[in-house]
Amino acid sequence: MTDSSTLVTDRRLRTPRAAAIAGIIFAVLMLISYTLILRSIPPHSVDTGDWLEANAATVSLAFSLVPFAGIAFLWSMGVLRNRLGYLEDQFFSTLFFGSGFLYLGMTFAAAAIAGGLLTVHALYPDMLAGSGVYVFARVVIYKFNTVYATRMAGMYMFVLGTIWVRTEVMPRWLALVTFVLALVLLFGVGFTTWVAMIFPAWVFLISALILIYDYRSQDGGAARRDGVAVEG
Repeated sequence: MTDSSTLVTDRRLRTPRAAAIAGIIFAVLMLISYTLILRSIPPHSVDTGDWLEANAATVSLAFSLVPFAGIAFLWSMGVLRNRLGYLEDQFFSTLFFGSGFLYLGMTFAAAAIAGGLLTVHALYPDMLAGSGVYVFARVVIYKFNTVYATRMAGMYMFVLGTIWVRTEVMPRWLALVTFVLALVLLFGVGFTTWVAMIFPAWVFLISALILIYDYRSQDGGAARRDGVAVEG
């Protein structure tokens, strides 16, 4: 018969693995979404809107992935916080949550505005051509995605790198890599729009490493329990 304390322990051990898988799902969905968007929409914020006619279906698919990626991102935030445990600091946790939520909120806002453009174009294809509404919405989407959301992603990474250095819950080399990539996101936005791909790729790396560490810790714990059982 299994007691309640064992059930609680097993549940706590399974949660990080599930959340780490969610981080990988977020990374894959966002990488697909960014690739479709960047290949379908001109990289500059002012254009004629030809992509609305030629690539509407592709762009619609790309933005439809964003809500599911966002849900998975919240799970990945949960596992990163879980690894801190009692070492969590209120100051750094505020920065961690704030930057993560701002990144997610602005990504959602950009997707919603883009969805609005696609809907208006589908219903009234002649309305947006050369209109100030299209230009305004296009610039806002561009700013959200390539300036504000990307820099919030860089802030998110920089805060986590700082936390890892102070708490040593993750390897130091990973914290250093995180600092470098965070600086690229914070200051390299203007060079190319593809720089936004760094963040989901980094989340994929972090989530994969957490999965590996989780499997190793569980295997090690099982081996120790087996050793005790044999000796007993």
